[in-house]
Amino acid sequence: MKTFKGRVITAGTVKAEALVSHGGLNTLASFQKALQFGDKKVTCGDQNNPDLYGKQMLDKALCLPQTIGSTTGGLVLYCACSMGRKPACMLFSQPIDSLAAAGAVLADVWLDDVNMPVVDSLGEEFLAYVKDGMTITVGEDGEVTVE
Repeated sequence: MKTFKGRVITAGTVKAEALVSHGGLNTLASFQKALQFGDKKVTCGDQNNPDLYGKQMLDKALCLPQTIGSTTGGLVLYCACSMGRKPACMLFSQPIDSLAAAGAVLADVWLDDVNMPVVDSLGEEFLAYVKDGMTITVGEDGEVTVE
């Protein structure tokens, strides 16, 4: 078991199974099937991300370095939250980009009964340590425990 401390983007507590990407998350490509074609399991559709492609992202602790892709990234995250097709939380080893932060913050502020804790700046050691299937616990203060 190991604990990491990051910066809180959207607060909340959650306990979920880890899903890890060592490459950037292309939000549009990853969530497109869930948002446009009704995939309720939120299967990652980004063929350029071998860590996540074909894996279910719904209610997982999504652990990643950063997001990549087009300017639709924030809107995609907001829509995933509004449709109930979101990860349990998003945990970034690096500082979050403005588009992903905008989507997470807008969902937190505008949507009732939606909680997707987002913590960034957890460090490279976090991403090196966490593996798929590990249990992640996120605290309100940005403390992330991996076991």
